Amino acid sequence: MKAGSVLMVHCSLSSLGHVIGGADTVVTALLETIAPSGTLVAMTGWDHDPYHLNEWPEQRREAYRRDPPLFDPDLSEAVREYGRLAERIRTWRGAHHSSHPEARFSAIGRRAPWITDNQPWDHPGGPGSPLAKLVEADGSVLMLGAPLNTLTVLHHAEELAEVPNKIEVTYSVPVRAAGTVEWRDVHDIDTSKGAFPYEKVVCDRDAFEVIAEEALASGIGVVGNVGASTSHVFPAEDLVHFAVAWMEKHFS
Repeated sequence: MKAGSVLMVHCSLSSLGHVIGGADTVVTALLETIAPSGTLVAMTGWDHDPYHLNEWPEQRREAYRRDPPLFDPDLSEAVREYGRLAERIRTWRGAHHSSHPEARFSAIGRRAPWITDNQPWDHPGGPGSPLAKLVEADGSVLMLGAPLNTLTVLHHAEELAEVPNKIEVTYSVPVRAAGTVEWRDVHDIDTSKGAFPYEKVVCDRDAFEVIAEEALASGIGVVGNVGASTSHVFPAEDLVHFAVAWMEKHFS
């Protein structure tokens, strides 16, 4: 990480141990590290997105369809599983947000408008996405105590890999249109269970964790301790290129 860089962060705040000031302290420290012209990025999503709507209990599913919440890029709460830091970045003064209700990204800093603008509706992690721009900007990914299986940038590698028969999904999202609510389809790779049959290669392990560990073993990325955590930094472009080659090797 250096001044002026684009840095995407995943953070498990609890793994760091006690941090005086909590998420505020961590965001401030990261912004100071990449100051004055850097950009801090996090995937924030939407805690009430209907990606898994068809798997919900019937009563909950019907209630959602009857009176659905509507996504607001600036106001809607981040996915809670993404941790306190993602929500803190979303609510930081001057933060910019992409407009996709399931794959929203939030960013702070000089290149935040560019990172978050014009995210594709279909395949929101593919070309033109915030992840693609992270790679284009020669950015880095910081796993601040976060597990390697949460390396979101590897979904961009799944999009780029030239592999036939990727596993794809279609789900519907309620959007406001002309004063009414309509359900609009989203077409994407399966970012929940995987775009490929990973279990044939990694058995019961998480594929993203395996890819990250093999990338580290090849010299891509570094590992170190931050507080009580084990943390990692990866150059986004090198990691994505490694992952694309790994996926094409195993699934082409």
